[in-house]
Amino acid sequence: MEGESEDVSNKDGAVEDTLEEKLCKLIVSDDQPVEEAPAEEPAPEESVSPSVPEVVERYSRKVFVGGLPPDIDEDGIISSFQRFGPLIVDWPYKAQCRSYFPPKGYAFLLFENEKSVEELVKACVRDDERLQFWVSSPSISHKAVQIRPWKLSDNDYVLDRTVPVDPRKTVFVGGLPRTLSAAEVAQIMTRLYGTVCYAGIDTDPELRYPKGTASVAFSHRDSYIEAIKTRYVTLRQDGRKCTSDKRVEIKPYIWDDQNCDNCQTTGLGSKPAHFFCSNISCLRYYCLDCWLLMHARPDIKFHSPDYIRRMSTRWS
Repeated sequence: MEGESEDVSNKDGAVEDTLEEKLCKLIVSDDQPVEEAPAEEPAPEESVSPSVPEVVERYSRKVFVGGLPPDIDEDGIISSFQRFGPLIVDWPYKAQCRSYFPPKGYAFLLFENEKSVEELVKACVRDDERLQFWVSSPSISHKAVQIRPWKLSDNDYVLDRTVPVDPRKTVFVGGLPRTLSAAEVAQIMTRLYGTVCYAGIDTDPELRYPKGTASVAFSHRDSYIEAIKTRYVTLRQDGRKCTSDKRVEIKPYIWDDQNCDNCQTTGLGSKPAHFFCSNISCLRYYCLDCWLLMHARPDIKFHSPDYIRRMSTRWS
């Protein structure tokens, strides 16, 4: 750390010296005559380079492919799709199972470029809302498989962009089918509990593919409370988005930038919250002192705190 501080001070000194030199050149003494600046020659016309169009990505580079032949191996999958661009093939627990064949008949194509996904989509045949492509294996020729790309526009749903999202009316939803868009999640939650003003699908930061979780903000606190009370809800199979009944978990979404609710109400100032109480009778943010003070009461002493790892400590 000492070495780093010396380097920083040296850099600061170098900057100050440079600024002083520039100031000295700009300051003209009263004892010195002011030299006339030479007439400026007209600058040559600069050639205007053509503007480069902004590349807008539409899809995640990770693509689901299902219904694969049982005897198609990793090389066979790559050879079927490599004409669209460089890619690798992955499936759940691939390293652990050490199988060269996708064990459940599906895999993920991880393309190097998003443009490859666009070209693949163009090459598919649309059957209702499904995209189909054809692959071959040693035993099956020209078998139709399902291609399921993820559109980046499906990451978020906003009912009204002029209305801010209230952190105190937001829930976390876990165990979602990765095929559901944010708009579909909002539609389901609205039908179950009340109007949803925002829904966001959590995605992998590199590939931007759904993780199976989402955050949902309700317009009314009553809807938020009802969702938390449910805790678990089963999404019924619809044959398209859910291939089987799916049980998902609903719990309060915990934000790491909130202040202690108790300090604010008692006029003690605004302290950062380090705990959140997700018990339905509480649902409040607390600093350490207020948690110990409030949860010393016998009626809520059994509440378990959710620890908040604040933004300031993430990089320490």
